[in-house]
Amino acid sequence: MSSPTVPPAAGLGDLLSREIKTGELLRALAVVGPIVAAYFVSREPALLNLGLIAVSLFIPALKLRLTPKAVALHYLTVLLTFGTLFLAAPIKPLFVVLTALAGFLAVAVTRYGDNLRTLGNWIFIPAIYLACEVREGVSAAEALRHAGVIVVSSPLALALVCGVRIYDQRRGRDAAASSYGPPSPEWFLPAAATAMAVFAAAALVELLDLAQGQWVMWSAASVVVGDLSASTGKLKQRAIGALIGVPLGFLAGFVLPIGRAGYALAVLGATLTLISFSRYIIGFGLRCFFIALAASFAGGASGIAEERVANVITGGAFGLIAVALTEIIWLRVVRKARSRG
Repeated sequence: MSSPTVPPAAGLGDLLSREIKTGELLRALAVVGPIVAAYFVSREPALLNLGLIAVSLFIPALKLRLTPKAVALHYLTVLLTFGTLFLAAPIKPLFVVLTALAGFLAVAVTRYGDNLRTLGNWIFIPAIYLACEVREGVSAAEALRHAGVIVVSSPLALALVCGVRIYDQRRGRDAAASSYGPPSPEWFLPAAATAMAVFAAAALVELLDLAQGQWVMWSAASVVVGDLSASTGKLKQRAIGALIGVPLGFLAGFVLPIGRAGYALAVLGATLTLISFSRYIIGFGLRCFFIALAASFAGGASGIAEERVANVITGGAFGLIAVALTEIIWLRVVRKARSRG
C-alpha cells in the first residue's frame, strides 16, 4: 500500500514554518516597520539606520527577556559606544584602538553570564556599523547631521521595543529573566581573540581606506564563536551566504525598476533577517541579498558583489587567525604551568 502523497503546498508550508521564526518576525516587523514607514514619508535617510538600532535593542530584549529598564540601559550603551567611535573616526589610530576595545568588551561581559554575549554583540554591531556607515562618502558636516538625526530620533526605537516587551509581559508570554546563564570561566580567551581580530581588521580598513569597512570588522568579530573548528564553520556559512546572496541581490536589482519604495523594502528585509530565520546560513544569505538589492536600488551596485564577498572573507580570516593564535598561546601557558607544578 503506497503512502499518501503530501501536497506540494503543505510541504512548502512545513518548510517555511521550520525555517522562519514567525513570532519573532512579526514582533520585529512591529518594531522596524514604523521606522521604515517614517523614512518613506519624510525621505530622511538617517531613519533607515535607526532601524538597525531598533532591531539591535529588540534581539537581546527578546532572547534574554529583558525588562524595559534593562532595554533602556542597553539603548544608552549603544548610543555611547556609537558616539565614541563616530567622534574618534577622524583620528585613525584612536579609532582602531577603540574599536578593538569595543570588541573585547562585547565578549568580556560573558564573565558575568554566558548569555550576555548576545547583549555584547548587539552593542558592538550597531555601534561599529553606524560609525562607519554615517561617514561613508559624505562630508564631515553631513556626517554630523546624519548622526544627530539618528541620536535625536532614537527614542522612537526604544519606545517601540519597550512597547513590544510590555505587551508580551502583560499577555504572559514570558517573564523577566532571572539569570543570564553561568559565568564563562574562560571569557578572556575569546575576548582577546575578538580584540585581536577587530584590531587587525580596523587597521586594514583605515590603512587602505576600504569602502564599507564595517563589513570587515563585523565579520572579524562574528566568527569568534568558540574554538577554531566552530569559528571555521561560522566563516564557511558567512562565505557561502555572501557568495550566493550578494550576486543574486545584484541581479535582482538589475532586473527590478529602481525606486524609493523598493529601496525601503530591501532595507527592511535586510534588517528583519537578523532575527527571523532558524538557520544562520539562510538568514545571512538573505541579508546579503537584500543589502545588495538595496545598494542596487540606490545606484551603487557597481562592484558590490566582489566588495561584499571580499570584506566578509577578509574579516573572517582575521577572526580565524586570532582564534588560532590565542589557542596556541593559551596551550603554551597551560603547559608551562603544568610543568612547573
